[in-house]
Amino acid sequence: MMKNYFYILFLFFGLGLGLTTGYAQTNPPRTFMSASDGIVDLSIYPNPVSNGKIYITTKENLTKNVEIYDVLGKKIISESLFGKELNISKLTAGIYILKIKEGNSSATRKLVVR
Repeated sequence: MMKNYFYILFLFFGLGLGLTTGYAQTNPPRTFMSASDGIVDLSIYPNPVSNGKIYITTKENLTKNVEIYDVLGKKIISESLFGKELNISKLTAGIYILKIKEGNSSATRKLVVR
């Protein structure tokens, strides 16, 4: 029972003091979309993938530079994609980070391979 009081006091004083002395950060509203906001109408499917191929489509459908990283940050695949289909059959099951650059825009997404 004494242990529960300790946790309650810690939450009350520990978090309470942080809330009273902390500052809130707000961002001004964005009224326009810049090139750094991401790739327009980016679609990556299927995700999760189990057949060894993913399809990447965008509104502009330009040449894309695709990089795939493992969860430790090691680059596994780096390719220029001219169409929609990317062969990822050499990837083992797991979670990866997909970084896509198209023109001046870029986007990062999570990719799950089964």
